[in-house]
Amino acid sequence: MSTMQARLTALNAERIAGMRRGVEKEGLRVLSAGRLALTPHPEALGSALTHASITTDYSESLLELITKPQPTAQACLDELTELHQAAQQVLARQREPELLWNTSMPSLLPPDETIPLGRYGTSNIGRAKSVYRMGLGHRYGRRMQMIAGIHYNWSLPGVDTDAYFALIRNFRRQSFVLLYLFGASPVLAPGFVAGRKHGLALLGDGKGALGLPHATSLRMGRLGYQSDAQASLSVSYNGLQGYAASLHEALTKPYPPYEAMGVRSLGGDYNQLGTSLLQIENEFYGTIRAKRTVQSGERPLHALRERGVEYIEVRLMDINPLTPVGISADTMRVLDVFLLHCLLSDSPPDTPEEIAALKHNQHLAAERGREPGLRLACGGAQVLLADWGARVLAECEPIAAHLDALQGGDAYGHALAQARATWSDAAQTPSARVLAEVQQLYGNDYIAFAAARSHTAQQQLLGHGWDAAQEERYCLMAQQSLQRQREIEMGDTLPFEEWRLRYMASEQCAV
Repeated sequence: MSTMQARLTALNAERIAGMRRGVEKEGLRVLSAGRLALTPHPEALGSALTHASITTDYSESLLELITKPQPTAQACLDELTELHQAAQQVLARQREPELLWNTSMPSLLPPDETIPLGRYGTSNIGRAKSVYRMGLGHRYGRRMQMIAGIHYNWSLPGVDTDAYFALIRNFRRQSFVLLYLFGASPVLAPGFVAGRKHGLALLGDGKGALGLPHATSLRMGRLGYQSDAQASLSVSYNGLQGYAASLHEALTKPYPPYEAMGVRSLGGDYNQLGTSLLQIENEFYGTIRAKRTVQSGERPLHALRERGVEYIEVRLMDINPLTPVGISADTMRVLDVFLLHCLLSDSPPDTPEEIAALKHNQHLAAERGREPGLRLACGGAQVLLADWGARVLAECEPIAAHLDALQGGDAYGHALAQARATWSDAAQTPSARVLAEVQQLYGNDYIAFAAARSHTAQQQLLGHGWDAAQEERYCLMAQQSLQRQREIEMGDTLPFEEWRLRYMASEQCAV
């Protein structure tokens, strides 16, 4: 019996039944023709500060829908669908009707300075969230922050911190498989890269879309959610101690360009929360994160150091515009199997050289992933992406079979078989299908394509059935969240600057 098979056999029914997954799905609020909605977060959706399931990310215009940890992929999809229904009901009733932009790369954006930052009320924590976003805008530009995606949170009973870091190392080595299978952003609107060097080509003779012929996910490439400043940050995933130490330095050591910007402007307005390379932990960009639930007022790094890794967060998933809520249950099942493969496989320590090679691999897979003959760096050699990925997916077969044997049915085997068929035929990938649709049905116009797909998704969700009990439940959730925000605001006792200094103090990140 191989080591992988032995580890798989040890995964009994009780542990598999305890596997949990949850989704955080971002989506821009837009008007019918694809222009960004500049209205405040609708009050009917509740407080973005305190609502557990419906909030905002960077901007008032960027909704985020969050499921609970669910026992099955289908249960996760069902809750995500209901959250979309709740949001779309409210957006459709706006004075000027709105909808969710069902793709990762942004809609028609206004000038950078008029993209509205997320607002969370007058409490210290609410103000801090807005100041943090102001800092992101100064550091990276507001346009980049309007890229949307899907985060997949995953946990398994009996996995300790070291094992989660082993999973993370393997995930980073093999994440090109997910970019190929599920990347869905091969094109974007020209306005997104206006004034930037981009290396993209106009599609056809029109001026409505830029892309690359074999791209899978421009969102995860050099033009997407990237930071040149963070390129200097060398983070090892060989264990919690080294990982935490590297983040601690980035969170506490002043970074000269951000020092020059200052925490406050000459007029007294806040530019950013702090002058370190990272204002807070969430500013660290990566394809996957080690996570731990935080207590009230606790810094995430302190929680991680104090109590270890609780779950992991996969951050490289594009919104799939070909599905109403951007992700399918089968995609979640492939993610489950892939993550188990990363967990059960041998995971040697990483090195600075490997970390640099993996970043290069990510950019290649994002920008040229469907290119025949593309090679990636692996163990000092250059290997065919097609061969490496096929081997990984073949090794996933026993895992899918094991899950089906324990849970009954063939859902995991079916999802993996679809993934293997897609791997063998690049035309089946979401990125290829999106590119073909933009070219063949929408005259090489990305905005027209995305607007049409977003309207279709809204119509499907609004036609899905929405009863009085659901309406009442979500109205109550909204009202309760607004009340909780008021209570937080009334409970503040410190001036904001004193609160900020305490929260940002280096000892808050220590054990």
